Amino acid sequence: MTGMTAPKTVTSEAMLATVLQSLDDDKGEDIVQINLRGKSEMGDYMVIASGRSSRQVTAMAEKLAERVKQEFGTFSKIEGKESGDWVLIDTGDVIVHIFRPEVREFYQLEKMWQPGTATAS
Repeated sequence: MTGMTAPKTVTSEAMLATVLQSLDDDKGEDIVQINLRGKSEMGDYMVIASGRSSRQVTAMAEKLAERVKQEFGTFSKIEGKESGDWVLIDTGDVIVHIFRPEVREFYQLEKMWQPGTATAS
């Protein structure tokens, strides 16, 4: 077991930090985090980000899922990767949406979850 490190403790805050760092490292744009505690049972946080192209959106999702697996030993559920317009990554406590900008503009998830109070990070 030489060279292997134990997975980090999985807390929603640790997962959120990993998600935000991964998206930032991959040049995600307009990254928004929304605290879901008390608003939804689906998770503690939602993160929404944009990629400039379908290829970048797909690559960001794949790298994020791999990073979560490496750092926490958990597998993420991924949906929408085939089209690359909108990919959903469910890490458990943190739900991540990565969009192409025009698709994000169309759905406006931030407004649904935080009317008028979405903050960029």
